[in-house]
Amino acid sequence: MTRGDAHRTIDAVWKLESARIIGGLTRMVRDVGLAEELAQDALVSALEQWPRSGVPDNPGAWLMAIAKRRAVDHIRRAQRLEQKQQQLAHEHGQASDHPESPEPPDVHEHSSENSSERPEQDDVLRLMFISCHPVLPTGARVALTLRLIGGLTAAEIARAFLDTETATARRIADAKRRLAEARVPFELPEGDRLAERLSSVLEVIYLIFNEGYSATSGDDLLRPGLTLEALRLGRLLAALAPREPEAHGLVALMEIQESRSAARTGPHGEPVPLHEQNRGRWDQLLVRRGFTALLRARDLGSPPGPYVLQAAIAVTHAQARTAADTDWGRIAALYGALDRLRPSPVVRLNRAIAIGMAEGPGAGLVQLDALDADPALRDYHLLPAARGDLLARLGRRAEARLEFDRAAALTRNAAERAFLRRRADALADPGPDPDTDSGPDPDSGPVLAGAAERFLARDGLDPATARAYGQTLRRLRLALGDRLPLARLSADRVAHVFAQSWDGAAPATWNRHLSAVRSFADWAGLADPTTGLARRTDRRPRPEPIGPDALSALWSRTDLPVRERTFWRLLHESGAPVKAVLALNAEDLDLDDRRARSGTGWITWRSGTARLLPELLAGRTRGPLFLTDRRPGPARTPVDPADLDPGTGRSRLSYERAEYLFKQATGTCTLRQLRPRA
Repeated sequence: MTRGDAHRTIDAVWKLESARIIGGLTRMVRDVGLAEELAQDALVSALEQWPRSGVPDNPGAWLMAIAKRRAVDHIRRAQRLEQKQQQLAHEHGQASDHPESPEPPDVHEHSSENSSERPEQDDVLRLMFISCHPVLPTGARVALTLRLIGGLTAAEIARAFLDTETATARRIADAKRRLAEARVPFELPEGDRLAERLSSVLEVIYLIFNEGYSATSGDDLLRPGLTLEALRLGRLLAALAPREPEAHGLVALMEIQESRSAARTGPHGEPVPLHEQNRGRWDQLLVRRGFTALLRARDLGSPPGPYVLQAAIAVTHAQARTAADTDWGRIAALYGALDRLRPSPVVRLNRAIAIGMAEGPGAGLVQLDALDADPALRDYHLLPAARGDLLARLGRRAEARLEFDRAAALTRNAAERAFLRRRADALADPGPDPDTDSGPDPDSGPVLAGAAERFLARDGLDPATARAYGQTLRRLRLALGDRLPLARLSADRVAHVFAQSWDGAAPATWNRHLSAVRSFADWAGLADPTTGLARRTDRRPRPEPIGPDALSALWSRTDLPVRERTFWRLLHESGAPVKAVLALNAEDLDLDDRRARSGTGWITWRSGTARLLPELLAGRTRGPLFLTDRRPGPARTPVDPADLDPGTGRSRLSYERAEYLFKQATGTCTLRQLRPRA
């Protein structure tokens, strides 16, 4: 056997056996991170020995035996260390230095290969529950599950999710550390806890499947590696928990959705909508497997859960010989039941689409209009895509085109964006539109995207103002579509964006966006589109300055970076505005007289700042006084060279970052509270 053949065999064996090996080791050492390290040691042994000696008859058992031998050695070393610590403590007449250390497991309890305390299948199930534990954030659960149960490397997981290997490895390491710190037990939950924990496992598997079924970003619509891995995990879970109907329901849902994969894309990778798919290309074996899994879930007799209901919807689609035969009324009813069981804006969106197919586009549009203000769907590209489809069926072509444009701007998947752009382009001839008045065609002039880009590129706009204006205009473009004719930027449309995006924002934020839109409209020569939107007054009481005791505690914190300590002390001693202090340069300082030139005046300070400034400057004589921690990337280089330090290339500390750091250090205080009471 060649080395390449051996490595391919080892890789295949590892993906099949790693979960069982890591699960068995975790039961022994009670630490999933250590268990994976021991399993990796066994894998390294296989990589070293199998190319020379050949693959064993039972490679999984070989890996398990080597890994358990390493685990036994580790346990014995831990026991010897514990005994030595106890002996030393006894000799010195004091307690052990580690009174809270758990008792090491008994070697003899676990060293037998034929231990029957629990079946090995339960070890894998326990491992699933640990890797999907609610103590971990969702992204960490997904990565750890693919690592421990799927046997994927950090590089493979990173490629699947278009992430860096370093970030993925860090996420996995952080997840294992958090599990150890939380002392998550290696056990099968019981009673009410079982349903909660099983729900987390199902959610992770379905998230993996969905990312493969419809990739959120990148160039390709599908990532088959993830869908196949999710199917394998789902089938494994259903085999390990055969009495759980939701496990079978999830498998049924994934089997039927995966059956359409060959028909879901065209020759160039473009998406093919469900009603246009060639159903002869659906994989009938997977369809039958999905039907069987759903029947198995129903036979268990429990009320249908969310995955069983979604599987029933998928089965209804699969039962129709043609798109026209689809029972959309039943699908709408199933989505209604699903929304009652687990309310969700996305479920209501799918129900509205089904109603639009069952009762006509007008009825569906009424349902979608009710969802338009839901903040959870604000940036969800399928909402404007669904509106575009219904509007096109109603003959409202110009409106439909704008909705497809909005959807294209919101999606991060290149294949889906190109598809939505083509749908918009196909509606280029607006035809009759109820918004069109007699006279000049309002759709023939400039569009929102081009005007916004020209507005932001004009001379004389400082970087901070350009950034603030850009945030406002980006939200307008996402909400209204890049190709919205500028003449159609009406007060009603702008009011809708404000209500949807900034209704709950602080008055200062609301007013900033209001001023940005008014400046843009004035530059573009438009009638004021913010008519009816008034500036808001902040009626909250102004926060009191920080008291003497809190200030003394803050000044005594030597664990904080010198930049923060100097900046805060200077703000307090000078009483100057935050932006004025951040704008100071090293060449502005007069250290002997304890002052710095600021505009046409001076900023002065006292002894506290004077002691810290030399340490902060560290010999610098030019450039911004307060610098960021890192050099900016090419895309974030400040427009003004005066904001760059000539020696280090680092840029000036921003107001937002400075405020964030102060809140992190103090909890709820703001920089303005450092200014002394007048």
